[in-house]
Amino acid sequence: MAPRLIGRCIDARTLVLEGRAESVADAALLSVVLGFSEEDVARGLLTEYPMPDAFWRVSAEDLTACPGVGPAAAARLLASLEMSRRWASYPGSPRPVISTPEDVVRICGPQFRGLDREHFWALALNTKNQLLRIVEVSIGSLNASIVHPRELYKEAIRLSAASIVVVHNHPSGDPTPSSADLQLTRRLIKAGDVIGIELLDHVIIGDGGAHTSVRDLGLM
Repeated sequence: MAPRLIGRCIDARTLVLEGRAESVADAALLSVVLGFSEEDVARGLLTEYPMPDAFWRVSAEDLTACPGVGPAAAARLLASLEMSRRWASYPGSPRPVISTPEDVVRICGPQFRGLDREHFWALALNTKNQLLRIVEVSIGSLNASIVHPRELYKEAIRLSAASIVVVHNHPSGDPTPSSADLQLTRRLIKAGDVIGIELLDHVIIGDGGAHTSVRDLGLM
């Protein structure tokens, strides 16, 4: 039987402290994070920015524009969202194995949620496809990222990586690769061939876990 969701912030705080946060309704839980004793503001925020995806994109300016939300409450909420991103992507082992596009999405997807610019990362792998490190290569614009093979492979060489997987987000939510994405993939493959570090895949992540693998499309 599903737990009965509790409203009222005072009851919600008690349940959270008792380890029963799963019984707390969304608005009441958000009120606890914001530090409010009433749920009106939280309900307004959830109406304006529906969960889950719209809420990840909320900014400090969005929050403080809502009546009753000051900088301190906004900072608490934004910090909570960032902690959720980081913890959701925590691999659970020192060196997870990257063998499928879904492995890439599981690790990187949560950290891409709500970002309004393209972020381009490289996952440096050892000979067993275990993750050595995630390298942030560049941060671009709303619909493009500027990536130079030299900068990407410089860090892969430093880490003694045997291979890499590259991944970036599409803020539009549509993970379909653009012509620029495919052109960049070909450039990175050529550079990797010269250096001796294989590019295994280029994964593009959209909204809600939607993703595209350039390798699975047969384009590399």
